[in-house]
Amino acid sequence: MAGSIPPFEQRPGPGFRASETMRQRRARQFSQLPVRTIVPNSLTVLALCAGLTAIRFAIEGRFEAAVAAIIIASVFDALDGRIARMLRGSTRFGAELDSLTDFVNFGVAPVVILYLWSLGEIGGLGWIAVLGFSVCCALRLARFNVALEDPDKPVWTGNYFVGMPSPAAAGLVMLPLYLSFTGVEWIKETPLLIAAHVLVIAFLMVSQIPTFSGKRMGLRIRRDMVLPVLLLVGMSAAIILNFPWIAFTGLCAIYLASIPVAVLRYRYHKKRTAFAELHPDTDDLEID
Repeated sequence: MAGSIPPFEQRPGPGFRASETMRQRRARQFSQLPVRTIVPNSLTVLALCAGLTAIRFAIEGRFEAAVAAIIIASVFDALDGRIARMLRGSTRFGAELDSLTDFVNFGVAPVVILYLWSLGEIGGLGWIAVLGFSVCCALRLARFNVALEDPDKPVWTGNYFVGMPSPAAAGLVMLPLYLSFTGVEWIKETPLLIAAHVLVIAFLMVSQIPTFSGKRMGLRIRRDMVLPVLLLVGMSAAIILNFPWIAFTGLCAIYLASIPVAVLRYRYHKKRTAFAELHPDTDDLEID
């Protein structure tokens, strides 16, 4: 018939569009991903395995191995984000996986170890401390994830955390275990004191107290400082390998001492920012 459209030139109907959409979904499903996105996620999964294994060691009564597994998990946690940024392999999936892993490794495993080690002797009070720490860790991680989406934060705030980060809190909450391993045996017999210690660390996680981030530190060093830094790294490794629990006790003391310094520095930067906003004509000095 004259003027009719040949079949092969007719417009596709709804069924054709649906099939095209299905093909596109299948293509995305079987598309290849770059290796740089898999490496950081693999480290996160290894961290999760270490944290869960720590709970198993604690159930078996191998508390030194349990604490060591948490420390290994924290090392993997420190590496995955940095490697993701180096390889430009950061993904939304990786960020969500990292947050869930942090909750298990730093919000659940350390206090479960403490409960099996000492807090279980006071029953419900010990479990309240465990629950309080875990809930505060979940709230702290949720607040951190929301704060990442704030585009109006000043640049200098990247040097600080609001509240104590969960890996640092996990390391500090296990301080009674470090002391016990160094020979301070009586501390295991004071579960009420340990419970109070756990709740204080839980409060620091959800507080507004600023702490140093460290993510933007050490990006560059002077050439004349390379050898001293390498020497310091070697000596630190030797001390940790030979006297691990004394070393971690010392690290906890150093971190606690850094909190007042962080508060003072944070207030200083905040005052400078407020002054610059009130006096925009004044030369704005860079805050680093």
